[in-house]
Amino acid sequence: MRASRLAPLLVLLLAACATTTSPTGRTQYVGAVSQAQLDALGAKAFAEQKAGQRLAPPAQQRYVACVTDALARELPPQWRQVPWETAVFVNDEPNAFALPGGKVGVNTGIFRVARTQDELAAVLAHEIGHVIARHHDERITRQLGAAGAVQLLGALAGDYGQLATQGGSLLAQTGFLLPNSRAQEAEADVVGQRLMAEAGFDPRAAVALWRNIEALGGARPPRWLSTHPDPSSRLRELQARADGLLPVWEQARRRGLVPRCG
Repeated sequence: MRASRLAPLLVLLLAACATTTSPTGRTQYVGAVSQAQLDALGAKAFAEQKAGQRLAPPAQQRYVACVTDALARELPPQWRQVPWETAVFVNDEPNAFALPGGKVGVNTGIFRVARTQDELAAVLAHEIGHVIARHHDERITRQLGAAGAVQLLGALAGDYGQLATQGGSLLAQTGFLLPNSRAQEAEADVVGQRLMAEAGFDPRAAVALWRNIEALGGARPPRWLSTHPDPSSRLRELQARADGLLPVWEQARRRGLVPRCG
């Protein structure tokens, strides 16, 4: 699809953009593409990842799926209906991601820092937080009008094969795995830590997770943490929220939400 033919479509997409309020009350600019289009992009990108990487053994697949399912059951209704799907990849980098359409990917390297089911829940809830806070929508809406608009719209129009040969993966073309802004990272922390507590996972594990990451030593932080403010600030924020979320966690456990995944 030529750029000149995309221009009218780009104008229509930008006209459809709107402001909304994020889960933490932040104003967002979203809506350049529909949720159905975002879900389709997420599904394509996830399929690409599964086709291009070696999958971990079944026991690890079940473990990650168990934690994800426990979190998904406590999502708001519109997100609870999403058919969440997980995949664990044999890759030593401690990384994870979640995509629109309910796609969750985890590298085996994450188990070096997420050593318990609650710590893994902190990782996955953070990533799911990006999805339900519409951060992918926000990022793509920001991209439109920039140099990446032609590639993005080509992917939406189905020119995936051509895009893949011209410039790398669909994840790269759409910016799905570009670093989030500091505001988005902080927001995913807030949303994710509450979600894990509501699902019966100890919210203090988010603090333990970050300490494990720091203790790794020498290596740069995973990409999903790279734009967050400094570690000491993050630890203080996570600890303060954990203390406030303990009643939420205790109430969830009284309701019978006691995950047994690990």
